[in-house]
Amino acid sequence: MNTFHGKTALVTGASRGIGRAIARRLARDGARVAVHYGRNEQAAKETVAAIETAGGHAFALRAQLGTPGDAERLWAAFDAHADGLDILVNNAGILNEEPGIEHVTREQFERIFAVNATAPFFITKLALPRLRDGGRIVNISTMLTRGSAMPPSISYAMSKGALDVLTSTLAKQLAPRAITVNTVAPGVIDTDMHEGRLVGDALAWLSSLSPMGRVGTPEDVADVVAFLASDDSRWVTGHWLDTSGGTLL
Repeated sequence: MNTFHGKTALVTGASRGIGRAIARRLARDGARVAVHYGRNEQAAKETVAAIETAGGHAFALRAQLGTPGDAERLWAAFDAHADGLDILVNNAGILNEEPGIEHVTREQFERIFAVNATAPFFITKLALPRLRDGGRIVNISTMLTRGSAMPPSISYAMSKGALDVLTSTLAKQLAPRAITVNTVAPGVIDTDMHEGRLVGDALAWLSSLSPMGRVGTPEDVADVVAFLASDDSRWVTGHWLDTSGGTLL
């Protein structure tokens, strides 16, 4: 497929999980993909290798998010490989282990906001001079920001809520440039973020939350992102798209 032929995409946190699936799907449809990673260089190389083996084009770039100068380092690395951008996917994120608000430390809270909210804000800010008119921004949020409150994930959901606001505000600001900005909000996805948890009774319970009777896969999310990154979604902007397999029904 040549949906994205001639286009360049950047996917943050693309060395594994949902980000890897998004990078592979965009590359499969013709995009040249910048595979961002924070620490795991080998995993990023594996993502690039998988894309190239399938006939696509990709390059890896490193920037540890949540640290001073993270966005600047990311774009400096990007500029060494490309001269413009068409698709930005803010996917990178972290979870906290927190039974509830009473167990959240200030350090944990500030760290999760630094990675999940501050980093994509400034990555997006610095992307705008590089993003071509008619471009696409897709932010990966969570179903937990709307109608599915879970006390053990309070700081995570709050940080993603900030990303939801970024979507709606930028959608209005960037519309004159025909740039769309949308949010994809997954439910439970079978990635290494949940390693060791999606087994036995826990897996059965989490699967039962969706009327589909299963947890999601990274590809379930990647296919939705590909639609929002394509010209088919040109009349969709500022939208929060539930990709939880009906968990919020």
